[in-house]
Amino acid sequence: MPATYVIGDIHGALKALQQLLDRIAPEKEDTLVFLGDYVDGWSESAEVITYLMQLEQKHRCIFIKGNHDAWCESWLHGIMPEASWLRNGGQATVSSFNKLSAAELAVHTAFLERMRLYYTDDNNRLFIHAGFTSTHGPAHERFEPMLYWDRSLWELALAVDPRIPKESLRYPRRLKLFREIYIGHTPSVNYGEDMPMVAANVHNVDTGAAFMGKISAMNADTKEVWQSDCVYLLYPNEKGRNA
Repeated sequence: MPATYVIGDIHGALKALQQLLDRIAPEKEDTLVFLGDYVDGWSESAEVITYLMQLEQKHRCIFIKGNHDAWCESWLHGIMPEASWLRNGGQATVSSFNKLSAAELAVHTAFLERMRLYYTDDNNRLFIHAGFTSTHGPAHERFEPMLYWDRSLWELALAVDPRIPKESLRYPRRLKLFREIYIGHTPSVNYGEDMPMVAANVHNVDTGAAFMGKISAMNADTKEVWQSDCVYLLYPNEKGRNA
């Protein structure tokens, strides 16, 4: 039976991404769901995008847009994002993309433009970069950027009392909408964890690749986890987003 692999935040770490996929060894019929934040951090953001475009020629790939990808897309359209972008990995992205030709830049920009804001599969599993605030689901989110910026969904899941049954009127309505929810955006290392975390029915697959952590992947059916090495070990002369 084909597998569905969920891959967390990458942040320009091509070497770690390639290492991770070598360890997973997905079959051609498997689905790879990427949760966003492909750029900003380590030195190979443009190279990550090139690799992902090649990868989708071999596998069924779903690319979710992250907040860093939205920043990069704005910059590629000539709109400089807020000043904090450059301080949060954007400078490395600029340096990486400046190596591309005009034609290559156009192809990379088109790739960012066609990324999905979220994806729901046939098993009622939601894949989204950050979260959503509407109690009717992401399709009803009034402020689209919340889909790649929101952290309240994850904080809500962490705060749910496990003694409250899902059928209870006290159970959060947002969490009842989907059988499972997969997110990135908020590094598990912020909570002292180096593995993906689960709270209620929300799986957080961001394990801090932008900082001192790893890129992680999870089989959405079996919950088996694969990880790269710590990214900073693969880029020993760089700081990522640690500065």
